Amino acid sequence: MTAGGDHMVGKLLDRRYLIEARIARGGMSTVYRATDQRLDRPVAVKVMDHQFAADPQFLARFEFEARSVARLNHPGLVAVYDQGQDGDDVFLVMELVEGGTLRELLRERGPMPPHAAAAVAAPVLGALAVAHRAGLVHRDVKPENILISRNGEVKIADFGLVRAVAAANTTSRSVILGTAAYLSPEQVTTGNADARSDVYSTGVLMFEMLTGRTPFTGDTSLSVAYQRVEKDVPDPGTWIDGVPEEFDTLVRHATEREPGQRYTDAGAMADALTDLSDALDLPRYRVPAPRKSATTATVAASSPVAGGAVPETTVVRPPAAAIADAAPTTVHQAAPPPAPQVHAQPQHTRVVTREHARTEAQGHDGGPASGGGTQVDHRTNRRTSRRTTAVWIAAIVVLALLMGLAGWWLGSGRMIDIPAVQGMDRAAAVTAVETAGATVETRGEYSDAIPIDTVLGTDPAVGSQVPRGDTVALLVSLGRPTVPGVPGGGDRNTVEDELRRRTFEPVDGGTAFSASAPEGTVAALDPAPGTVLPVGAKVEVIISKGAAPVELPDLEGLTVDAARAALEKVGLTVQDERDVFDPDIDAGLVSGTDPSEGDRVGAGGTVTLLVSNAVKVPSMIGRSVGSSRGELERLGLEVEVRQLAGSDRSVVIGQSPGAGGRTEPGSTVVLTAVP
Repeated sequence: MTAGGDHMVGKLLDRRYLIEARIARGGMSTVYRATDQRLDRPVAVKVMDHQFAADPQFLARFEFEARSVARLNHPGLVAVYDQGQDGDDVFLVMELVEGGTLRELLRERGPMPPHAAAAVAAPVLGALAVAHRAGLVHRDVKPENILISRNGEVKIADFGLVRAVAAANTTSRSVILGTAAYLSPEQVTTGNADARSDVYSTGVLMFEMLTGRTPFTGDTSLSVAYQRVEKDVPDPGTWIDGVPEEFDTLVRHATEREPGQRYTDAGAMADALTDLSDALDLPRYRVPAPRKSATTATVAASSPVAGGAVPETTVVRPPAAAIADAAPTTVHQAAPPPAPQVHAQPQHTRVVTREHARTEAQGHDGGPASGGGTQVDHRTNRRTSRRTTAVWIAAIVVLALLMGLAGWWLGSGRMIDIPAVQGMDRAAAVTAVETAGATVETRGEYSDAIPIDTVLGTDPAVGSQVPRGDTVALLVSLGRPTVPGVPGGGDRNTVEDELRRRTFEPVDGGTAFSASAPEGTVAALDPAPGTVLPVGAKVEVIISKGAAPVELPDLEGLTVDAARAALEKVGLTVQDERDVFDPDIDAGLVSGTDPSEGDRVGAGGTVTLLVSNAVKVPSMIGRSVGSSRGELERLGLEVEVRQLAGSDRSVVIGQSPGAGGRTEPGSTVVLTAVP
């Protein structure tokens, strides 16, 4: 049984990664400290729960996400070294960040002042911006995924794991994936996420750093998640004094419930934070690592100690005031026990604060003096002398070794030569540079001739000398560049910056109508997105003139509802309805439009429908004058009767207008009757 009962501790994954101790346990995985035995370096290994090992969809997504994140390069991203599967253990190998998490720092210190919150958020946003430009979304930004090293470096981890788990067949589609306190409204309602979702989560993270609490609380994770659908995140300044109004504005803009009203991506939010920091003249700040963290505890627990797992001895000292006021003290250290003992807690050297006189009359065993007491003292003195001599010899040997090592280090050992790696694939080049004693970062460069992932060179150049442990950049071919999509909502500056980043030269491509791109934004690129072009090629940027004008269709004879539907289909709406007399159109049907049929109207414009109010005259022939008059008057018409006798019983023998004719409301119908 391994220490702590974890069956993974002591296991060798993929015949390479020796698991040494568990660092943390999460809902979907466990993180371990391990040693890469091939490169002899410490790493962090994230092992996914076994339920995912047999799911091909999860494995495919897991590998894809690992490859995508491994291509990213930013000091704020936890580097991904490797991924794989060993039996039921699906794992990801990452950079080991010695320090702790933002969650642990918040627990130790509580709310952060504005300059400290900005110092944490800036590298996080920078790392997210690199990922967003590459088309990746984190989906789970939270304090547990923000790591702080002992050198004050801030890094974000766990890119892509939420999307990999979401692809698994073992995941219920009714489960909200992510951490409830930091999910964006669209992740709660639809499960979809884009760069603006990460912006929302980062805004909540800023709120928590400034106030020491999350904006929404509840009895269950589901209730916490759904609160953000109906409620806005409050301003941090309403919860804690001293938060500048500019930080309230930043958090408010980042956490708008409607995605389109937030910063477009982490890069835009990072720019806003930089402007805010400059305006407030915030001081530079080195973020401290938490004093007590899971990583620190793991390192202490896994450090080898001579004789087994006995912790190192520490000295407990009284306060300075107590030392000043107390009588002279003597420090005694307990004699070592006859056999090694293993203790569950660190064993402290005792400090005695009072003198304990020992009488000359006492013997070695604490009893009365005997005749053999002097002989015992001589033997004790000889043993003490031999031990002292051995200690001095050991000290001299160690000093000589240290001096020799220092001489080697100050001479050739401190510097290394950068090996020749040009033409290698990236994995082989990384191994070569790390074996030489340097750390590696990768920079992508586009190339027309060199295959993708082939090393173009190094920075500094091959053959240069750098201090051992320094960082060497591998310049890796990205192949020929492709025309990007239209990022940033079509903002022209953003699109042109992305084209230049891919080596393209943006040129004016004129204007064009677009039903999807607002006027003034980028409507299209020529060649189209996805086209592979040579390095430095020109790409035309076509600006939208808005939607094209619409030609009014012929609506004559349609019902009002049918006419409305026809107009909406071409992007127009009905502003009003107006009655007109049309002798050719029945009442209630459309007689025409204003503007007229065939006229061009701007997309989204309005139209007035002209509706016929003509009255269709029924046949009165053969009916009595009285019944004919009554029906015609009900239709809103005037009646004139021409007859010899003035009786309503007279029979109608003629009418004008005739049966089926159309006339205006209120007009007169002439009836001829006999007798």
